Amino acid sequence: MKKVYIYKGFERFWHWTQAALIIFLALTGFEVHGSFSILGFEQAARYHRAASWMLIVLIIFAIFWHFVTGEWKQYIPTSKKLKEQIMFYAFGMFKGQKHPTKKSGLTKLNPLQRLVYLGFKLFLVPVTVISGILYMVHKTVDKNDTVVISNIPLEGIAFWHTLGAFLLMVFLVVHVYMTTTGHTPTSNIQAMITGYEELEEDDEETTSEKEINKIDNNEKNT
Repeated sequence: MKKVYIYKGFERFWHWTQAALIIFLALTGFEVHGSFSILGFEQAARYHRAASWMLIVLIIFAIFWHFVTGEWKQYIPTSKKLKEQIMFYAFGMFKGQKHPTKKSGLTKLNPLQRLVYLGFKLFLVPVTVISGILYMVHKTVDKNDTVVISNIPLEGIAFWHTLGAFLLMVFLVVHVYMTTTGHTPTSNIQAMITGYEELEEDDEETTSEKEINKIDNNEKNT
């Protein structure tokens, strides 16, 4: 086994901050929804609104970072070894089989993760965030005391926002469980804290070969 630098500093900051904000938004949001009472409705609503804007700002910075660094390429879907990956999660990992794909700084996500995380970024988060913004500004009035978004029923906005919240919680639970499928139950979590992950020697060789090929291709293009 050899330690390889996989997750960059901002990537780790964005990951943990996003997770903390989503959990906090879930707690305050479900309290506003009336599921329980800890802070009180007014405090929960105030904190929920503040945390939601913080999450939006974080998402904007994350989108900028992904495009500037080229990390957005990590989420490009591929069918290569997708079936093998699904079979591994469904059966193989319970039988102690070897992981069908290799991880490196250039390929952090396996084929199934690419699809799931792409859906998370392009569907789940936008639905929850956009419905939340519409919910906040739905009762905003103009100079004539007319509701700005009068043609969109508040019940429909609340439905999509609540659905998004439940799906985010399902994603969070599954995500936490899947982190335990690494070399050890805590190796993936440790990697997201330190940035370094222990990979097998052949994994590191694959990484080096890919980096060399990438450099060669860049030199040819220039």
